[in-house]
Order: sequence, then structure tokens, then C-alpha cells
Amino acid sequence: MRLVFATGNQGKMREIREIMEGSGYEIVSMKEAGVDIDIEEDGTTFEENALIKARAVHDLLPDDLVLADDSGLAVDALGGEPGIYSARYLGHDTPYSIKNADIIRRLEGKVGKERSARFVCAIAAVFPDGTEKCVLGTIEGQIDFEEKGEHGFGFDPIFYVPELGCTTAEIPELEKNKISHRGKALRLMRRELLEHESTDHQ
Repeated sequence: MRLVFATGNQGKMREIREIMEGSGYEIVSMKEAGVDIDIEEDGTTFEENALIKARAVHDLLPDDLVLADDSGLAVDALGGEPGIYSARYLGHDTPYSIKNADIIRRLEGKVGKERSARFVCAIAAVFPDGTEKCVLGTIEGQIDFEEKGEHGFGFDPIFYVPELGCTTAEIPELEKNKISHRGKALRLMRRELLEHESTDHQ
């Protein structure tokens, strides 16, 4: 059975293949499945946006299992920003080095827990039979004072995890998958898929 993930992000696809390995699915991106559409993410939560994406791709590929995620960074001192607008923060094509610098600037003068933030990832699935599932994974941390680390992408270089003593860009990808918001959500979703399959086969 084919699992189509509604993303064109190669970083995400690597993570997904890594965590879903051995699940029995052929895992392809929507681009690899021949889908090239602009999906308007007009939901107000991560869950709503993930479902909007999954449904849009499922409409075009009704025989496939379709997964989609919506993830982002929520900074408490900024009222949860950039939140669901993380990818669009300061404009779609703005380099993350500029986005990261702006968030650091906005937190000037704040220390310790005043810099608390979390990465959030919602993953939605639409099955060929029309069933929908949604799971949520989070990782708690703080915004660092500067970018650190060469691994990861996006906001990883400024997301400091106190228990690890480093940013999520300072740990290798395989290690990050064990603790990341997307890693947690994917493992939860993997469980949901196995449960769905077992009820299907009863």
C-alpha cells in the first residue's frame, strides 16, 4: 500500500522514511505521486491545517493513504507566534537565518523561562476508506541567544533544549528524530496506522 506524504520538503521526507521504516508502506512525497497543487492552509490550528492538506491530496489520490503535517514554533513571550504561520513568518521566501535573528531580537532582555517555546507538530491521515485521524507531538525548550549547530533546518539552530544542553541543530538527525515534535507525532501516527490496519483485517 502506498503512503503519500503531502510535502515537498526533503528534510521532512528523510525523517518520515526513517521513522516509518519497516511499516510495510511505500512512502512517497506528493510530488513523487504526481501531485502539484497549492493548498490554502486557512485553518486556525495546526490540526486543522494538517487535515486541510491531507484532504486536498486525498481528493486527488483516493486509493492511497495520505498523511500531512503542520508544524511550527510557538514562543510564549510572543503570544504563541509564529505558530501556524511559522513557514510564512516574515514571508515565504525569507531565509531562516533572518527569521531566527528576528525572533532573537524580539526576545531581547528576556532570560531563562521567559524564553520558553515549543515545537508543535500535528499529523493528519486520511485513509482510502475516508477515515480521518490526527495526532499531536510537542517538544519543550527555549529560544537561544544565537544560532548554533549545522544539523536540522528551519528554527532548529535557535531552539535550545535544556535537558540536552544544546539546540536541536546541534544533534545528529537520527538522535533528533527520537525526541523531536515530528518524531513523536510520527510514532503516534505509526501506532494509529497499525491499529487501523488490524481493525480492517478483522
